[in-house]
Amino acid sequence: MPNAIKNNEHYMKFRAKLDNCKHYQKFLAYKDKVLAMGNDSLEKTIAVAVALCLVCAVLVSFGAVALKPLQAYNKNYDMKKNILDVAGLLEEGMDVDKAFAERIEAKLVDMETGEYVSNMNADDYDQRKAAKDPKQSISIPKEKDIAHIRAKAKVSKIYLVKDGGNIKSIILPVSGYGLWSTLYGFLSIEPDGQTIQSINFYDQAETPGLGGEVVNPKWRALWKGKKVYAETAQPELDKGSIEEAEIGEPAIALIKGSVDSEKMGAEYQVDGLAGATLTSNGVTNLVRYWMSKEGFAKYIAKIRKKGATS
Repeated sequence: MPNAIKNNEHYMKFRAKLDNCKHYQKFLAYKDKVLAMGNDSLEKTIAVAVALCLVCAVLVSFGAVALKPLQAYNKNYDMKKNILDVAGLLEEGMDVDKAFAERIEAKLVDMETGEYVSNMNADDYDQRKAAKDPKQSISIPKEKDIAHIRAKAKVSKIYLVKDGGNIKSIILPVSGYGLWSTLYGFLSIEPDGQTIQSINFYDQAETPGLGGEVVNPKWRALWKGKKVYAETAQPELDKGSIEEAEIGEPAIALIKGSVDSEKMGAEYQVDGLAGATLTSNGVTNLVRYWMSKEGFAKYIAKIRKKGATS
């Protein structure tokens, strides 16, 4: 051990306390006893194994604590990338933090009234955590829970893409159950509250190559320009278990096969995921739920009334 450490005042005090500690002295005595045993001794084998486990446990715990700030930053950084992506602003090699700060504004929305919440900090709010807290969430009646999420946060965190004082995009958090997992993502719509710009799922565990295609850029591109709310009564149009939509209700749906752009209602339809009917229905249900009166419909109505400025 270097002399600089040996002569350190704090080290000397620490050594003095150890030397006066009965448990430490017993440990030293037992260590010498174990080291003196033969390598074929069962007691020595067990003692070495226990010591190794304790050392590894300490190292893992230290690593978890030491790396926690970095993990939090990486999680936040990845979320910013996903939001910029669904907003159509993500570019390779860009400064994500800078671009997000310049173009994206986080807002909190009261799901009951559709109004902005001003007495909470949007940057510190975790909606997924709030949805699991009975004090911060609302249980969803079974007959209304088409997204199968059971509860929703009373306050939702939305994002506005701004250009000067004008809103260019509204990014809404969406979630719902697919086949194997709850899908978490973002839906980007234009300020008219009707036209979809993009959709993106940042957390899902659907079958790779089937339901997992929800993250395929080619499939995601099919959503651009689609409409959310029915402007005329929409018949069922081969939507499986998805019910028809009345005027003013969410009509967007994934269908079996490919959309025929010549048929009525094509602007409300997206190609289904091949071989993944349940995931496709899940995506339809979660988008319809969050765009309904149970979700963001009240907020969207207020945005449309105010116009594309905030």
